[in-house]
Amino acid sequence: MATVLEVHDLEKHFGGVVAAHNINVTVEEGETIGIIGANGAGKTTFVNMVTGYLAPSGGTIDFMGRSLLGLHPRDVTRLGVCRSFQVPQVFLSETVFDNMLMAYGIAEDRGWRLFAPIHTDERADRVQAHLERFQIADYRDVTAEALPQGVRKLLDIAMATVGNPKLVMLDEPTSGISAEEKFGLMDVIMQAMREEDCTVMFIEHDMEIVERFVDRVWAFYQGEIICDAPTADAMNDAGVREFVIGQEYHPAHADGETDA
Repeated sequence: MATVLEVHDLEKHFGGVVAAHNINVTVEEGETIGIIGANGAGKTTFVNMVTGYLAPSGGTIDFMGRSLLGLHPRDVTRLGVCRSFQVPQVFLSETVFDNMLMAYGIAEDRGWRLFAPIHTDERADRVQAHLERFQIADYRDVTAEALPQGVRKLLDIAMATVGNPKLVMLDEPTSGISAEEKFGLMDVIMQAMREEDCTVMFIEHDMEIVERFVDRVWAFYQGEIICDAPTADAMNDAGVREFVIGQEYHPAHADGETDA
């Protein structure tokens, strides 16, 4: 199994505030990793450093054997690392189809060139296939501002993954989604990621989502990873229970239980 991401001694300081310290992790191809921790624990800071939105204060970040240090976010994306944000980054006044067309245009360096056509028959076919993969083709002609929140989330993630990424980093994909919708939403996302052979990492506060969809957990606390373990082990880790999920949390897979 190939190594996708290697991070060594990663740090980020904001003046005298230490936002990330001593982060050492390796990600293998095909893994699904859940990133958990309280607000301010360092989760988004870590994602921002990997994706080029923040420059580390120290340490190294290697993707598929190449350093990401000093690269602009668009350059990181071109190499195969894509991300979504907690608040969907979509063009609210445009239709779902046109949002996807613009995402393809921007990814292929044509998005803001005045005389380069964004709409081509070949690209329209790819947009349609992508919409079908994320199960939002029925909303093709609906403006983004009129979409249900779950569909808007799917559109945002679909737009973020137009460049055939090897690593996808999602920031709270189920935030703002009702309890009734969250599992169905994640089923769609993870199926789409499998079809595209993506390694997936996502920040998530909902432990039911973490337990159901990830193989491995990184628990952040005060800028450090205090636990890097398979999901069931992480949910029962003493430090995770004290500083992240609470002692009262009862993991669904505790004591060897499995889904029926």
